[in-house]
Amino acid sequence: MAKKILYLMMAALMVVLSACTTTSKPSNQSNDSALGGKDTSTLTISLGPDMLTWDIHNHTTTATETIHVNVFDYLLMRDTEGEIKPHLAKEWKQVDDTTYEFTLTEGVKFHNGDDLTAEDVKFTLERVANDNTLKSHGDFDTIKEVKVLDPLTFQIITYEPDPMLISRISRQASGILPKNYIEEKGMDEFLKSPIGSGPYKFKEWKKDNQITLVKNDDYFGKKGEWDEVVFRAIPEDSTRVAELLTDSVNIIANVPPSDWKRINDSENSQIANGPSNRTYMLFLRTQEGWPTSDVKVRQAIDYAIDDKALVESLLDGGGTPTLTRVNPGNIGFEESLYDKYNYDVDKAKKLLEEAGYKDGLTIELAGPTGRYIKDREVMQLIAGMLEEAGIHTEMNLLQWSSFTELRDQEKFKEGYLIALGSSFFDAGQALDYYGTERSSSINGYSNKEIDELLQEANTSLDPAVRTAKYQEVQKIASVEMPIIPLFQIDQFFGVTDGIEYAPRLDELIYIPDVHKK
Repeated sequence: MAKKILYLMMAALMVVLSACTTTSKPSNQSNDSALGGKDTSTLTISLGPDMLTWDIHNHTTTATETIHVNVFDYLLMRDTEGEIKPHLAKEWKQVDDTTYEFTLTEGVKFHNGDDLTAEDVKFTLERVANDNTLKSHGDFDTIKEVKVLDPLTFQIITYEPDPMLISRISRQASGILPKNYIEEKGMDEFLKSPIGSGPYKFKEWKKDNQITLVKNDDYFGKKGEWDEVVFRAIPEDSTRVAELLTDSVNIIANVPPSDWKRINDSENSQIANGPSNRTYMLFLRTQEGWPTSDVKVRQAIDYAIDDKALVESLLDGGGTPTLTRVNPGNIGFEESLYDKYNYDVDKAKKLLEEAGYKDGLTIELAGPTGRYIKDREVMQLIAGMLEEAGIHTEMNLLQWSSFTELRDQEKFKEGYLIALGSSFFDAGQALDYYGTERSSSINGYSNKEIDELLQEANTSLDPAVRTAKYQEVQKIASVEMPIIPLFQIDQFFGVTDGIEYAPRLDELIYIPDVHKK
């Protein structure tokens, strides 16, 4: 009980410190852009940090994808309930174990007036499938070829049976790019002035400030109600909340628990919450030369962290402790590892002693600040818990863009804190991080048995076989701990009263689904 009280006191102090932030506003942005003002044609949103890039294939973040999904159309798209529906592709069929055939919707045009055809699909998917320097390459490298049959018909051919193909082309990085425009202007020019076929067009990007989109009046699908959409970069939680309460922003993400009541009790806004498919985790080095290469050290770190206390003290219960990254509703979910956690400080100390660190050790953990709900505070509380077990933590807290650069360049030390989603809703995507190939550029983990299980599951078209294989991978990983799952997090958005918005499980904000009351 004394430890829980200590954690609560630490969390309360963090809330006070993080609240000491001044509110700022872009010079050209006025309160009139929110519904509380005169202009009801502009929707203003803050997800926290700025978008990373306009290259749909060279990022893996939902905050960036939330902007992309409104500019670039997917072949297929999940609805608000997570069910995959026709979109650019109006119908499809499986020809054989490695071939799917698709028919495009007629009359779809890019924002510059060019027709969207099967050639654009081929250009887009083969780009990410063939270029291993792109961050999304690993999610599309099963594609061998896109075969164009006619302007509206094409086949996607994979190297082996790919049970996740339909999920792959209905998630981030699967928006369709304009082949002719990019070949004429070049990719560098495209990234400055992107063209898609989605419900909104690019207007302006003021880096680290805001992105402005305007409605595509010629859109083939469901049109948005807003003439203009502004995504503002506001990394600080307290600043986003202040901007919401003064009607400067309509929707804000990652509202901390300390502000839920304040927002719900205000005259202009309320909390909209729901589950997510995102899990907080620690990625740990397993390469020789790092203390975390010893499985006992990794296990000690896990036993030193009270996952339930993190959820209760920092998120007011807005999450679920877990020993797996695969969440309920995902193919391959292992129920025995969900809503469970390891916590035993004495055992953590014993494991450290067995690993040769009787007097403790020092590690460095990197982590983002302003990207996820309470990310900085989660890291700080974890550091306090590890200290009690004899593990001194040097924290390297960075703004999101700096953190992603550190992670991508593999310049972190013993490990890093991150909260990853799983847009496939399939264990194959989540567990790919345990495979030798993917891990080689992350934390160096390799397990032959896991590699074999993943290979079998990833090429089987039998859901029962896939599930059994994925469940076995999760059980092995829960012992070896190259990645320490902490808890699945819920979503908490602040929304002004003039807005009708319900959080999607995939965390995207698709503007045609955001309505005026």
